[in-house]
Amino acid sequence: MINRVNIFVLDSVGIGELPDSPAFGDKGVDTFGNIVKACGGIQIPNLLKLGFGNIEGVKGVDAIAAPLGAYGRAAEKSNGKDTTTGHWEIAGLHIEQPFQTYPEGFPKFIMDAFEEKIGRKTLGNIPASGTEIIEQLGPEHMKTGSPIIYTSADSVFQIAAHEEIIPIDELYQICEIAREMLMGEIQVARVIARPFIGSPGNFERTSNRRDYSVSPFEPTLLDIAKNNGLDVIAVGKIEDIFNGQGITEAVHTKDNMDGIDQTIEYLKRDSKGIIFTNLVDFDAKYGHRRDPQGYRQALEAFDLRLPELLERLKEDDIIILTADHGNDPTYKGTDHTREYIPILVYGKKVKQNVNIGTRTSFADIAATVADLLSIEKPAIGTSFKELII
Repeated sequence: MINRVNIFVLDSVGIGELPDSPAFGDKGVDTFGNIVKACGGIQIPNLLKLGFGNIEGVKGVDAIAAPLGAYGRAAEKSNGKDTTTGHWEIAGLHIEQPFQTYPEGFPKFIMDAFEEKIGRKTLGNIPASGTEIIEQLGPEHMKTGSPIIYTSADSVFQIAAHEEIIPIDELYQICEIAREMLMGEIQVARVIARPFIGSPGNFERTSNRRDYSVSPFEPTLLDIAKNNGLDVIAVGKIEDIFNGQGITEAVHTKDNMDGIDQTIEYLKRDSKGIIFTNLVDFDAKYGHRRDPQGYRQALEAFDLRLPELLERLKEDDIIILTADHGNDPTYKGTDHTREYIPILVYGKKVKQNVNIGTRTSFADIAATVADLLSIEKPAIGTSFKELII
């Protein structure tokens, strides 16, 4: 009997291009493999012990003879490569119609209406790296009080503002206005508050980020678990990605290490159900900023903490380490990359050295978790429970 599963998302740690990746503009991408190649190696002994190097297609590290966990990879079935699509598919939803994107910026009619509603003019309205556009437009923002609007290849409307120019509460109100507007035919998956501090030439984004997502269009694994009286605990930006739907308790985190600390605290409890964790630094700090060295160091730092997580697992706990998409820091541009995601499963009741192969959907994770917890499975996904228990 399994009473609790920790779905642990290493945000953007993809492991190689999918057959259809070139159609998404992502030919030759491989987040993990290209990091190792660019950095001349990586030290992740604890991930390797679980079987990371044994996963088909993983480059740059060696397989070992007897991994302690079950291992495999999954392809994305949904039409996209963004955070919301990836997490929703992990939770059992198939997104056939991709979320609306604005690669040229948002149309004038949207921006005019938005400016009228918030009572301020805006700056930017272009696809951009968050840190770069803050450095570029931060000084003008501080002079005018106009928030900085930017987007990316993802379905996002991001609003950056200096905390001393637009107070946090007002920035959140501005985001709520945008969230209410950007629905229907002009819907975006997420409106994101991007507060920062500092002075020109020395700006720094703060941990007061907040995501305003659309709600899942059908019940997910989280809803099913919650409706069955189980705990569904969200760590990091999980609550935002699901717009709170299906969540019983949540905590936001400052960085990867805080995310690990918070997860360990929840593992100490006697909860039953799901702990859903996202470590966002890999994506936000290193993938989008195209920093392979920083990404490698973050992976190594996580690997050092991994034994603490595993030691906190109770007899009837399981942890599933995975990702939601890729973000190859050696690739052109600044956006996510469409890739396979790793799946590592470990627990005292999990069979060791089991290859679950290549799964055809991230939703196989949802189906497996539902199977493990003896609750109804989501609409899509094939369980691999029988392979690992």
